[in-house]
Formats: sequence, structure tokens, C-alpha cells
Amino acid sequence: MIKKLYKIPISVLVVIYTKQSSVLLLHRADRKNYWQSVTGSIEGQETLLETAKREVYEETGIDTDMYSLQDWNLNHQYEIYQHWRHRYEPNTTHNTEHIFGLQIPSETPIRLSPSEHIEYEWVKINDAKKRVFSWTNVIALEKLQEI
Repeated sequence: MIKKLYKIPISVLVVIYTKQSSVLLLHRADRKNYWQSVTGSIEGQETLLETAKREVYEETGIDTDMYSLQDWNLNHQYEIYQHWRHRYEPNTTHNTEHIFGLQIPSETPIRLSPSEHIEYEWVKINDAKKRVFSWTNVIALEKLQEI
């Protein structure tokens, strides 16, 4: 019998941005009009930094070792959307998300993972705050405006 592997309810959100104050937004493949920054749950014994590096690479093709990935020492707990709860152990209702930032040059190529995202756009911070579906993503973008 194969044991189902559940997601761990600890995740990262990585705001990818340029010096010109553009933010990378990704359009989720599984939800129409769900735009977001890079996100993902820790796997196994990964650290939060290792998770952030892996998720950025998986979702965008960006090697974070070429840039400065910053832990913003900011986290939020939120209720997991009902339509995603089946990914977690039964009775798991909340996730803790840790926020990171990654500044890259504007000409950096982006390679999407088609199973996760169908398109990407570079947008200004205020426009990004209006488009992301997650309130934690809005707070992360507000934090970027303070930097």
C-alpha cells in the first residue's frame, strides 16, 4: 500500500523584483485569475531558505545563488482555502507562510513550470497588490515598498 504524502503546513512566499520596482507575478495553472508571487511548502527536512531556493528554481528557472535571496523575517498564519485542504493531513486548517525577497536584473529569463503556472507578468508594486489573490502576498508587497 502506498502512503499518501501530505504537504507540510509551513511554506514560503518569495517576492521577486527588480531595481525598477517591477514585481514578477505568476498566473496559477489550477485557478483562473489567481496571480501570485512564488510560493511553496517545505519538503522533508528542508530549511526555509532551502525551500525558497527550490521553489524559485522550480517555478521560474532562476538560480538564487546568483543573486541575494533575503529572509524578510516576516511570517503569517492563514486559513488554507477549502479547495486545497485535501493536500494536507486531515483536520489541518492553517498554514504558516514565511516571506523572502529576491532582487534580480530585469533581463533575467523566466522559465515557468507549466503544471504550476500558465503565464507571468512584470508589474509595478501597486498594480501587483491589486492583482494577487492572497492577503499575505499583499502584505509582502507592502514590505517591499518599505525597502
